[in-house]
Amino acid sequence: MMTRRAALLLGLALPGLALAQGTPRAAELDQLFAVLRDGQDAAQLALAEARIRQLWLEAASPAARLLMQRGTRNMNARLPEEAIEDFDAALTLAPNAASAWHLRAEALAALGQMREAARDLAEALRLEPRHFIALQSLSRLQTEAGDAPGALRSMEAALAIYPTMPGGADALRRLKAAAEGEAL
Repeated sequence: MMTRRAALLLGLALPGLALAQGTPRAAELDQLFAVLRDGQDAAQLALAEARIRQLWLEAASPAARLLMQRGTRNMNARLPEEAIEDFDAALTLAPNAASAWHLRAEALAALGQMREAARDLAEALRLEPRHFIALQSLSRLQTEAGDAPGALRSMEAALAIYPTMPGGADALRRLKAAAEGEAL
């Protein structure tokens, strides 16, 4: 008999399996977030993170996913204006896709539109409070705005969800030092 953990890992290796077996997406996400929170094995954590990102993308329609992919390519090509157009269109098709809000926030931040970026990150977090990537992005925006205590709180929230997030411990140390310096 397959254990629940083995089934989860198999579901990670074969992305469609867990959903095909009738496991609701929310239950699968809960299991994956438990792996991020409690896991120690680097490969297992990487698989869990990748599957979470995939499920977040699958929350959008196929057309919205294509627009998000095109927007991401435009961001990688340093074309944030074009990326925003793609993310706007994706959000028209999938307004409940937290990842689309997060991606548009990244594009807005690249253009220096920090207030709008923060608003999009807030929407992403309203839709998916465990969106550790959006929390990390919010921390970065708060740092750039000079809000060291806010940046620290956002990073702590991200690390509460994903304690071994790559780069998280270093970022937390820097943010604590900045917040302590600001408090003096």
